[in-house]
Amino acid sequence: MPQITGVTVEDVRFPTSLTGDGSDAMNKDGDYSAAYVTLHTDGIDTVAAPLAGHGLTFTIGRGNDIVVAAAQQQATRLVGWDVDVMAADMGAVYRFLTSDSQLRWLGPEKGVIHLSLAAVLNASWDLVARHAGRPLWQLLTDMSPEQLVDIADLRYLSDVLTREEAIDILRSREGTKDDRVAELARTGYPVYTTSAGWLGYGDDKLRKLCSEAVDAGYEYVKLKVGADLSDDIRRCSIAREIIGPDRKLMIDANQVWEVGQAVEWVQALARFEPLWIEEPTGPDDILGHAAIRRAVAPIGVATGEHCHNRVMFKQFFQADAIDFCQLDTGRLGSINEIVAVLLLAAKFNVPVCPHAGGVGLCEMVQHVSVLDYVAVSSDLTNRVTEFVDHLHEHFTDPCVVRDGGAGIGYVLPSRPGYSTQLRESSVKQYRFPDGSYWASAAASTLVSIGGGE
Repeated sequence: MPQITGVTVEDVRFPTSLTGDGSDAMNKDGDYSAAYVTLHTDGIDTVAAPLAGHGLTFTIGRGNDIVVAAAQQQATRLVGWDVDVMAADMGAVYRFLTSDSQLRWLGPEKGVIHLSLAAVLNASWDLVARHAGRPLWQLLTDMSPEQLVDIADLRYLSDVLTREEAIDILRSREGTKDDRVAELARTGYPVYTTSAGWLGYGDDKLRKLCSEAVDAGYEYVKLKVGADLSDDIRRCSIAREIIGPDRKLMIDANQVWEVGQAVEWVQALARFEPLWIEEPTGPDDILGHAAIRRAVAPIGVATGEHCHNRVMFKQFFQADAIDFCQLDTGRLGSINEIVAVLLLAAKFNVPVCPHAGGVGLCEMVQHVSVLDYVAVSSDLTNRVTEFVDHLHEHFTDPCVVRDGGAGIGYVLPSRPGYSTQLRESSVKQYRFPDGSYWASAAASTLVSIGGGE
């Protein structure tokens, strides 16, 4: 029976700010980064390699080291745990990690502490799935309703979702799970692309990337907006001209507007018929989102990538504040909290369209979306998951998208784990500040400052 013998937590940063990848109205120069956790064991996996679990959370550069420090404290608490014991009760692992009252005081369940918790738990879920020799989505969808509810954190939700209701939701879908797995094996899980629409891209690049998205078969394209209205009108005109009237266009303001400003701006862009406006105002302003939703309908309101925890999602649903739930696999407390949010969304009939605009998020959300469709929602209506075509080459099991006959979709992951292992060569190159890329960049800066000395 393998045991966790040690942990490694590394600060990995990719210089995406140099090309404008990931740029939006709030975050203009982000370097996509990961607080990257590895749980080492004394066991071997199903292909006779050393057994380890890999997980991450996503940031955009400075401050990633703070998340790394918090994750190191949390992950160290798992040293000595038996992997078979973990696999038998991942709910207990979650409760153990969230029961540290002193660390919890720094959150609770929000901010750096929750981001770091996500990284550690993502590594834990990757570990138990690798130990089982199965992709995580399959490990989860094969669970009984009772087992799946047992891993979910339902605390503070009983006023709208009881354990019995959660089990009933899952039980009502159980008999047809195999049919939905077979469907996704044929078609993939529907995706949309954000790669064409970063705010830092010029018009020519926007035009070129939108054309490439159409040629590739994408039916959904998302555009960043919010810095300048005249620019947004011009850029939406370009996008709509190229993708045509039938494909879906989504717009994303990344939190930059006041409530009234959001209403005016979205109404000015309504001529382009966006499916949704994403993050139109402060991510904590539940009632503000509700007001915007009432004012801009039938354009939908989407948010959730900065929603701290399941309780906030509960309140978004209670307030009729969102049309699309965009949970984030690096911000919530991993699968344990994600399952709770999926169940809430099913209860309130709000489609889940996970956020994936960051390093490693696409790799994880494919598992979550499959879990949602197969075991929880059993519905693909208005459900489409983000795909950003950046940095996948750094993963040992990168996500894959293809046209399965019903548009572009994520191919079902087939390798064991959560698809979260970074290539060792990539970590060595982009570990901050001593990886070969950053060490070279620092040396070049010193030479420049010193006049070539």
